[in-house]
Order: sequence, then C-alpha cells, then structure tokens
Amino acid sequence: MTSASLYRHRWMLIRLPLALLAVVLAAMAWWWHYPMPPSRLTISTGLADGAYHRHAARYVEAFARHGIELVEVASTGSADNLRRLQAAPPEADLALVQGGFGWSSSSGNPGDMAAVQTLASVDIEVLWLFTRDAPLTSLVQLAGLRVAAGPEGSGHRSMLRRLLAQQRVSPETVTLSDLSGVAARDALKAQTVDAVFMVAAPSAPGITALLTAPGVRLATLQRTAAIAERNNYLENRLLPQDALGPTQPPVDTPVLTTPTHLLVRQDLDPALKRMATAVALEVHREAGAFHRAGEYPALRFSDFPAAPEARMVLARGLGGLEAVLPFWWAQVLQRLLVIGLPLALVTALLFRLIPAWVRWRLESRVSRWYGELMFIENDLASSTLNVGGIELSRINSRLREMEDAIASVKLPPELAQRWYILRQHVDFVRGHIRGYRGR
Repeated sequence: MTSASLYRHRWMLIRLPLALLAVVLAAMAWWWHYPMPPSRLTISTGLADGAYHRHAARYVEAFARHGIELVEVASTGSADNLRRLQAAPPEADLALVQGGFGWSSSSGNPGDMAAVQTLASVDIEVLWLFTRDAPLTSLVQLAGLRVAAGPEGSGHRSMLRRLLAQQRVSPETVTLSDLSGVAARDALKAQTVDAVFMVAAPSAPGITALLTAPGVRLATLQRTAAIAERNNYLENRLLPQDALGPTQPPVDTPVLTTPTHLLVRQDLDPALKRMATAVALEVHREAGAFHRAGEYPALRFSDFPAAPEARMVLARGLGGLEAVLPFWWAQVLQRLLVIGLPLALVTALLFRLIPAWVRWRLESRVSRWYGELMFIENDLASSTLNVGGIELSRINSRLREMEDAIASVKLPPELAQRWYILRQHVDFVRGHIRGYRGR
C-alpha cells in the first residue's frame, strides 16, 4: 500500500486500527493486570450461639450496603477458621480468630501465619469457666471432671488444653465434651457435665445463657496475673460487679481476656481489604465491657502480620475516590484513570504522529522532485554547459518518469495543490528543453 493511499484513508487505515488496539489493550489490562474485585466474599465464623456469628450478621448487612455479597460459613471455631484461610485453594476470604493462634503464642510458628494478615483486633473475649457448685479457683480443680469445651478444632478446646498443660494437669484426667454455649448450659443443669469452659465475648448468646442460668457459678480464678505473664496473648482484667447486668457477675471477678482478630487472605484484592476494614470500623465502634467507644478496631494487639491497607484505613479512613463514591463506581473510575487515561493519551498522540509522518513522507517525495527539477533548470540555464541531444533525451526521459509518478499518486485535497504545482513546473522545464532543441 502506498503512502498516498494510506494518508488518504487515514481514518480507516490508521486511526481506526489504533483505536481498536487501544480498546483491546485496555480490556487485557483490565482483565489480567487490574481486574475488578470479586462481588462475593465468604467469612468463616463459629457456632450459631457465639459472638462470631453475631458479628458476621452485622458484616453481611454492612457489605450489602456497598454492593458486596458476604456469605457466612459456620465452623467449629478459631482453628478451623485459620485452616480455611490457609487452605489451597482458600476456603474463606475472611475469618474471626481468637488470640493465641499467631506469633503471641509460644506454640505458634511462622508457618501458621502463612498467607494470612490481620485487618484489626475487633473485640475482647473472656476465658469463662462455669460450674454448678461452688466456683472453682484453679484450673487444677478440673482434674477428674467432665468439661464441656467445644468441638475439636474450636478455640475453646485449644485454649483449655494449652492452659491445662501449663498447670501440669494430665489430659487423661479431664473428660472433654464437644458441647458449647446453650447446649453446654443445658448439660450443666442436667449434670451430664461438671464444668463449662468457653472463650467468647461477653455479648455471646451462649455466655448470656450461662450467666443467667439459676445455680450456675462463674469461676473466680486465682493467680490470673501469673497465667497472663506466661501467655502473651492473655491479659489479666477485672470484670466489675453488675458489668453485664444485674448480678452479672455478682461480685468483682478477675478474668483472663484475649483479643478477637479479623483475618484476611493475603492475596485478597486490596480494595476489599480496605472495605472490610471500613466495615469493621462501622460494626465495632461501640463501647464494650472492657473498652471504651472508639478503641476498637485496633492493631495494637495484632497476633498476625498487619495488612498495609488496614493500617491506612484505621489511621485515616477510606481515601481518594473510595471516600466520596460508592464502592463499585470508585473501582471502575480508578481503572479508567489508571488504564484508560494513559492509553487514551498515547492513542491521541499516535493519531497525530502517524498521519503526520505519512504526510511528511509524501511531502519529502515532492521535495525530492523539486530538487531534481532545480538541478535540471540550473543545468539548462548554465552558459558553460553544452547540452547535447543525448543529454536532452536523458532529461526528457526523466521528466516523463516524474510525470508518470505524479499521475499515479492520488492525494487528498490538502496535498493535491503542491502536486499540481509540481506538474506545472515539469511542463515549464519541458518548455526549456524544447527551446534548446530549436537552437
């Protein structure tokens, strides 16, 4: 294809292919390098009568307001939740996990934290121990008893086993039951178990059921400060009398607490990490039994590596487009700015440069013909040069080639004038040649 034809059909042959190429490149970049976040997430929680389930129900509502479907997946507890995040492929995107499963635990190892990040510590859980008779004062007293400590894989059972080992209580001397929450309360009242051990927030329905059950007593453990000193993920606190309601508890009670972590897959889309952190700020901003309003969510008790996106949101809130636009509109506009704008600018530049380059090639061809005509005219005008018949024949042959080349090129109107003037100059030079022949 000639340059003249290319320039004449520049919208169809140059600019349209460039526009199509830009659209294809934008689509490829959008699909592979900067895809839209998924619109559906899963969160692994716990048993139906636990605080994790209550938190997840509020998360579902908050995410729905931002156009994201959050699906709650029940589990046996924290150990199961952490396993789901680390599974390949992952079985959950978010999870609630109690303290003691990350680097604050002496039994933890870096492999347990692989591919998992903390978005925030969102709540405080208490280590509860209930009996029917006089309140227990030591975990050693559990030897020989039947204890409801939740199913295998739950945080309750993992915590109790760890503390019993530290108290040198042989596991074989304690009969563990899978019951927890309301079912454990019923078993305790029916005396099919002797004690109930749970790790849960004070707001958990199962804890409320146990605290209000007639004849059920909350343990007043001694040496809780020593236990907390031995375990970095535990904190010694005082639960004030009536802090959870009338006679709940009936007296000031020393308790051990551990944080609740909202965890996320490390490879989850950064925008969803920011949104999940913003949702946690919305859900957990109220005061609790052990903290004032606004103290949670926080990262100061992080048990897993903190997500950089979470640090940013907890410090300054959502920023940029996400702060002023709905979540999905913000994601679309970000991709238009990151992908579409640079490609549009480059395409617009090529829209001008490539046709200009083709036009320059055409104009340079005209300039070359003009240059050759100038040399011929100079030769013909020179008084010292003897132009013979052979030389005139050669010049005439070259002029015919120029005319044939000029006639074969179809230019757009903006260049046709120069082409027409060039043909006039060729005729002018031929007139000079005829004058030489007449001498």
